[in-house]
Amino acid sequence: AQAARLEIIFTDFQCSSNNLQHHTAEISTKQLVVRRGQPFTVTLHFRARGYQPGTDTILLITETGPLPDQSSGTRAVFPLAQSDPRRSWRAVCVSNSPSSMQISLLAPASAAIGKYQLKVHIDSCTGQATSYQLGEFMLLFNAWCPEDEVYLESEPRRQEYIMKDYGFVYQGNKNWIHPCPWNYGQFEEDIVEICLKLLDRSLYFQHDPLRDYSLRKNPVYISRVVSAMINSNDDSGVLQGNWSEDYSNGTSPSEWSGSVAILRQWHATGGQPVRYGQCWVFAAVMCTVMRCLGVPTRVVTNFDSDHEKDGNLIIEEFYDSTGRLLANESKDSIWNFHVWNECWMARQDLPPGYGGWQVLDATPQETSNGLFCCGPAPVRAIKEGDVQLSYDAPFVFSMVNADRVAWLIRGTRREKLQWDTRAVGNNISTKCLGSDEREDITDSYKHQEGSVEERQVFLKALTQRHPKRMRSPSPATGPRASGILPAVSEASTPLSAPAEGDSPLHAAQTYLKFKLDESPEIGRDIGLTLLAHNLGFEYKDLKLNVSAQSVLHDGTPLPPFWQDTLYVSFRPKEEKTIPWSISYTQYGKHVSQDKLIRVVAIGEENTTWEKLLVEKIITLASPAVTINVREGAPGPLNLGEQYGLTKLVGPLRAQERASVTFPVTPMKSGQRQLQINIQSSRFQAIKGHKTVMVAPTSGW
Repeated sequence: AQAARLEIIFTDFQCSSNNLQHHTAEISTKQLVVRRGQPFTVTLHFRARGYQPGTDTILLITETGPLPDQSSGTRAVFPLAQSDPRRSWRAVCVSNSPSSMQISLLAPASAAIGKYQLKVHIDSCTGQATSYQLGEFMLLFNAWCPEDEVYLESEPRRQEYIMKDYGFVYQGNKNWIHPCPWNYGQFEEDIVEICLKLLDRSLYFQHDPLRDYSLRKNPVYISRVVSAMINSNDDSGVLQGNWSEDYSNGTSPSEWSGSVAILRQWHATGGQPVRYGQCWVFAAVMCTVMRCLGVPTRVVTNFDSDHEKDGNLIIEEFYDSTGRLLANESKDSIWNFHVWNECWMARQDLPPGYGGWQVLDATPQETSNGLFCCGPAPVRAIKEGDVQLSYDAPFVFSMVNADRVAWLIRGTRREKLQWDTRAVGNNISTKCLGSDEREDITDSYKHQEGSVEERQVFLKALTQRHPKRMRSPSPATGPRASGILPAVSEASTPLSAPAEGDSPLHAAQTYLKFKLDESPEIGRDIGLTLLAHNLGFEYKDLKLNVSAQSVLHDGTPLPPFWQDTLYVSFRPKEEKTIPWSISYTQYGKHVSQDKLIRVVAIGEENTTWEKLLVEKIITLASPAVTINVREGAPGPLNLGEQYGLTKLVGPLRAQERASVTFPVTPMKSGQRQLQINIQSSRFQAIKGHKTVMVAPTSGW
């Protein structure tokens, strides 16, 4: 008798066990989410009889994208084999019974990521062919697979840069670095769907869907797409930037503390940009998307970050005689801090040695190939000055390496105050591997400031950006003589190297430095001391003009709110301390949401008539939030970014303390971050956090 037709009645994707083995169990236990280059198992259940190798021929088909195509790699057709054939996609029979068969499938480590349809085509001896659509699965990058371009060798690093769902964004200034807690939430329900939808909303997809899907195998390509889509300057991206201080028709960037609410709002509104973001929000949301897709990613803060327009690696700042920073005189700026991402990937498109951490910056500053995105630029290329390598290495190099020149403006005349080779690219920071501490990674971006190697790399990068301008410099006309570069020995001097047309300045014989009496907190007076030292052997008088003005984190100054002038007399080699106090009543109404104040003193000696510039950026700390977690609190209550809890605290009088109790039941085990955000009519959001270890069973 002729064998009955082979019919499939049910497909078990074994989501729970597959996802656990593929490190995606936190994403879902009901939907199959697997990583490329790693086998996963599917069980086919049959109606009347089981699979018979000599009688039945089974072809499996995987398809992704709107126009699946074998030549572009978005469609694969491959037979069921008894052994392990060497082909791109493969399916192997693991076990076979009269009513079911277990199949091990493997997507190649070079497959495009995304949402796939799995189909099967059966030819039996009856001569009848039957096709079934078995279901859907998602395919992600695989940092556990050595053949994958995002492979990361160390398990602790994979846990940190893919699996960790919280972290810190470092803010403040180089002398006062403050960790801001952030919930990445890359494994929250529906986030992976939103991340894939984000790829489908990109201009790359809109322009050429077939090519876009075929290129989704490449982490370099994916990272550029995501970098462009996190901001909304070119497209219906996730976030709209706003640096105006007016956030009345949206959410202030400082109020966000996680990515999930932002991504869900963007998705729920059909791709309308969420208002508002600044650099740390762009970077944190990009970290969520890239970790979700399987690319190892971390958030990096660069303190004193350059944004110069003309590519000469020089930032020019202009002051008037009162010490006020003049915003409209310069097209360049130094951001008090700037936040970007590093993503780990191979760079097959570059010479050997440039894989590893790559800089990606989703903050819309400059265009790259016509779109507001930046990177990936190899961190190694930045350190070695290889700015000719893709992508956007010149811009990244300038953010950590530009020199700063300060000018004094008097009418139509300008006089150079300072040339500082150390002003840009300080205390580059990221979260430590396996702990909540800060790691300084400045040495991965640049050689020691002021060293011969650092200046040589600076010149190398400048030469590559301006080969005609820099070709064959002679001792008389070369970059140092022309003022393009200060001499290495001048790196720590307060005064500049001469620029073309200027007469050289002599080193000032007075040393000035600002020092805070204590770390100031918003609402308290600021105690400040100016340390002054006459380095010469003669008597002298010094005129000091002092100014204080609030600044935004992108370096934009607001009008001065405090100015003072005084005259100081010195005996030979005399040191003096000059105290100042800036009261809260003086600065309170003027402080920006970034809580940054720049204090500047410009001094003029009566002996040499040299000018001196000294400045200090002050970050006003928010009041401290203490979080105590005790076992056995009443519940249950799901406390997550999606829901949140709100309680009214206050009103509070000056110096008064308050405590609030929340019952919380954690919904996931492992190391987790509990966040508290406090908003007030008198100050910006105050954030507190506590890292807790949640046991896998009920209780702590």
